[in-house]
Amino acid sequence: MIGYIFRRILATVPVMGVVALFVFLMLRLSPGDPAAVIAGDYATAEDIIRIREQLGLNEPIVVQFVTWIGSLLQGDLGISIFTNLPVTTLIGQRLEPTISLTLTTIIFTVVVAVPLGTLAAWKSGSLIDRFVMLFSVGGFSVPVFVLGYIMIYVISMELRWLPVQGYKSIFDGVWPFVRHIILPTLTLSVIFIALVSRMTRASVMEVLQEDYVRTARAKGQSELKVLLRHALRNAAVPIVTVIGLGIALLIGGVVVTESVYNIPGLGRLVLDAILKRDYPIIQGLILLFSFVYILINLLIDLSYCFFDPRIRY
Repeated sequence: MIGYIFRRILATVPVMGVVALFVFLMLRLSPGDPAAVIAGDYATAEDIIRIREQLGLNEPIVVQFVTWIGSLLQGDLGISIFTNLPVTTLIGQRLEPTISLTLTTIIFTVVVAVPLGTLAAWKSGSLIDRFVMLFSVGGFSVPVFVLGYIMIYVISMELRWLPVQGYKSIFDGVWPFVRHIILPTLTLSVIFIALVSRMTRASVMEVLQEDYVRTARAKGQSELKVLLRHALRNAAVPIVTVIGLGIALLIGGVVVTESVYNIPGLGRLVLDAILKRDYPIIQGLILLFSFVYILINLLIDLSYCFFDPRIRY
């Protein structure tokens, strides 16, 4: 098991290197000049050249990449072009809303989707099963921003149950935090719940056909015990895998959801940086999202040691 863990950790190093190279080249080779954006519409050619020299954009791409990698290895993500603040400082200021939204979404998804998928598998072919499948198809079909605007109109504007937009820190009070986080969490959870519940249903249904499940039932064990101890536990590997893969959907959904609900998180920071072509912020955030995604998938791989006995030795 130790060898397996070491190999999985070691495999993440070249992946992060490829991601860093791809992000750098994608931004540098894309159309547009950040120096021209900073200089403004009435700037002269000399002004643009001077700004490019200040930012180091006149250097060859190879030199820019080596300089950037050297700073990155020291934990320096660069300085924002427009705010003149360190990127790490800007990320730290926006980190709490995104973490709060992500954690509430994951917790809510697991609490709802896993029991829902297990129940659909247990009642295969029933109305409950058909409802879960219908919800899964609908969850993938409706874009996040459309669902967000619908919830804002119905729940916030018509019923006036929850705030329309904004975010309150949990340090400002639990109830204000909950009131502002409910709608974004529900909006972001729909696709995730559809994905996890469908995979849970398929995995549990497959396990329920195994001989050891029939043997457990023949011994007189209750259906609840059969579902929890035998079916769900042995179906955990694909369920955990799809939860990890769903993080990619979650990261993309955070950008849209934070924009719809005006949440000052990393998603809004990404959008603002793209509109302003602020290279350091874009690079830092993409690397951060990529690192989180790789880390979560690494943890998912390592969790197989607890579910699959063949990996322990």
